[in-house]
Amino acid sequence: QVQLVESGGGLVQPGDSLKLSCAASGFTFSNYYMSWVRQAPGKGLEWVSAIDSEGSSITYADSVKGRFTVSRDNAKNTLYLQMNSLKPEDAAVYYCAKTEEDGMDYWGKGTLVTVSS
Repeated sequence: QVQLVESGGGLVQPGDSLKLSCAASGFTFSNYYMSWVRQAPGKGLEWVSAIDSEGSSITYADSVKGRFTVSRDNAKNTLYLQMNSLKPEDAAVYYCAKTEEDGMDYWGKGTLVTVSS
């Protein structure tokens, strides 16, 4: 069955960097778009970034553009999110999601990122 397991979250200070990982299994990872989505405490889901199956087409939310970088290693079935210059408003649970044309059909359980001084 499809499994997505995020890791790499933690407590950091404003301006710090953090790299999230998402280990995928149960499907042919290299065939699918993948996305990162976050949910801040008490708020709704916010799409962060998406990457195509080969890593050649990438999009970002305006709120993270220039600070976050999404990448993937298809040989390792792993999706990444490098987050730089973190701000308090980046604090959230970050989810990776297998992405189809009509939406995200499988999600991980998320990893918590806390940004606080």
